[in-house]
Amino acid sequence: MTLPRPADTGPREVLARYRQAILDRSADDLADLYAADAVHEFPFAFPGLPPRYHGREEVRAGYRALWGASPARPERIDEVAVHATADPEVIVVEQTVAGTLVPAGRPFAVPGLLVLRVRDSLLVHVRDYMDSTAAAPPAARDQD
Repeated sequence: MTLPRPADTGPREVLARYRQAILDRSADDLADLYAADAVHEFPFAFPGLPPRYHGREEVRAGYRALWGASPARPERIDEVAVHATADPEVIVVEQTVAGTLVPAGRPFAVPGLLVLRVRDSLLVHVRDYMDSTAAAPPAARDQD
């Protein structure tokens, strides 16, 4: 379900919609939050995850593939802190995404930090520092 984007939406409002898209596992709702030429970076390497997505359509395709292949079902996002910066376009977010790995029913918790830049109510740059190994199946984590 694509949500309408209110005009003049700031970083905190975009963050709320970003989190809802994650909980819904909706690649379309997530991608619709991005500018056409946005960049989403993953500074911490994880097998199968590219270092970045360039543009809204890469975000859409990348998350559709990622969520389609992942056993992780997010159920809540626990906010640790949201830090305003001197730049009104940028916020830094500390959070943990928690849920269940199916079909095993094993819980997971993925701590992470996001640096979000929002311009004209759209994400233009995201740096996504997450411990993605926390939601990996046990066999994938044991390869390290």
